[in-house]
Amino acid sequence: MAAPDSRRSHRDFEGNRSIPNGGEVRNARDSGVQTDAKVHGHGPRLSKANLFTLLSLWMELFPKKEPQQRENDTAGDSGLVVVHECRVLGLHCSSVQLHAGQVAVVKHGPRLKGCDLYFSRKPCSTCLKMLINAGVSRISYWPGDAEISLLSGRHNHTDSSHQEALLDATAGERLKSNSRPHICVLLQPLDCTMQQFVDETSQNCDFLGKIAADNPTLDVKDIFRREWWNNLDEFLEKFFINDEEQHKYVLNKMGLESFCAEPNFSNLRQHMRNLVRILASAAASVPVLEEDYGFFMREPLGTGSPALPQDVVRHCIIQARLLACRTEDPKLGVGAVIWAEGKQAQCDGTGRLYLVGCGYNAYPVGSQYAEYPQMDHKQEERQNRKYRYILHAEQNALTFRSTEIKEDNTMMFVTKCPCDECVPLISCAGIKQIYTTDLDSNKVKHDISYLRFDKLNGVQKFIWQQKLSARHMSEQAAPPTANGYMKRKEEETNFQCNKRLRS
Repeated sequence: MAAPDSRRSHRDFEGNRSIPNGGEVRNARDSGVQTDAKVHGHGPRLSKANLFTLLSLWMELFPKKEPQQRENDTAGDSGLVVVHECRVLGLHCSSVQLHAGQVAVVKHGPRLKGCDLYFSRKPCSTCLKMLINAGVSRISYWPGDAEISLLSGRHNHTDSSHQEALLDATAGERLKSNSRPHICVLLQPLDCTMQQFVDETSQNCDFLGKIAADNPTLDVKDIFRREWWNNLDEFLEKFFINDEEQHKYVLNKMGLESFCAEPNFSNLRQHMRNLVRILASAAASVPVLEEDYGFFMREPLGTGSPALPQDVVRHCIIQARLLACRTEDPKLGVGAVIWAEGKQAQCDGTGRLYLVGCGYNAYPVGSQYAEYPQMDHKQEERQNRKYRYILHAEQNALTFRSTEIKEDNTMMFVTKCPCDECVPLISCAGIKQIYTTDLDSNKVKHDISYLRFDKLNGVQKFIWQQKLSARHMSEQAAPPTANGYMKRKEEETNFQCNKRLRS
């Protein structure tokens, strides 16, 4: 990250760019409808490399109970995505004890062989040598400041931490030049309409839709815009080096001299800004409204496991929102992630949580574009509609899970209410909790219905809703208690009446 005195306002880089609803941007995509014969291939979607890169950035921001303070260690936080044959094996972040790369070695061990690793920062030489030794296939990292900061104390010649950072960078380059794994920066240009697609789908997602349904006079687009700008400022400060000279200094020390020449340098910085904007949009789809909205149960908690903290739930939901940007459905992206909570705290920065699986809605593996129907209910002939062919996010998360579902508290986070096709799978798979929205619950929408979700038993349902309404419903549903046992409402009422008569 850039030194504080060198930072300019991040909005200086945005110019007069307008976010969602900008007329000029919208006109660029009006012709790209599904019936346009000029359109070839899928609509805008994130590449796998960009998706995994964004997930690594987001994992660096995983909520921690306490600030990270490592003894005798100058490394900063970092996020990591472990991928094997396009299947996500783990989402990790650094902890008080271990760097993200060390977490991967401890958690996966020999399973790292042949894996691709995506870091939010260039890993230190300690992590690199272990990962190279494990036989990973590729290590990709975000081209900002390194895990051991090259900017901290740069102008202080007596600062030993900067000298250590330079030594570590030199060791990292030697390891890179003599290793089999491909160690690189893997950022790919975005489709010209990708930003608009993510902005529109984020604005129209069910979480903001629920707020709009509860508050018809409220401008949810304004909420989205404010969240977007706040996120953008925060993420640029965290992941982007404003000062160009400092950025070139970091790139040179990390062995990326080729990126310092024009037009490579300008292109790199533009790609980085574009990806940060995508992350800001995805995060803005679940606004931080601590006093108003969150994920709460409709009924009392009972004997089930306690709910996760709201900031952790939101983080997991936004993981699913990022996955939804990879959708093959040209109209609606849905993402799902499954986490489990172990009995003991792990070395990972995620605490007791570990990833079970993740997925997004897509057509069967290996299918080509237009091999299956793409149209929705607007297609009159039902056999030519997409619904019988596309796989749902929940189905893919269960199919391509990285570990078996155990007796631990296993939780699913999904960006849309599960349909009748997915509810039985969730129930029988051993999912204990589900965090989602119920905007479509009890509805039948053409070829897809959402009638079973409310009747789903044995699974705690935490629904995105207003905090006060959740508390009110809980009080209405909970029978009064006295002396440690449950009383019927009628008995309690009679007792109070008799007490008043005696007095």
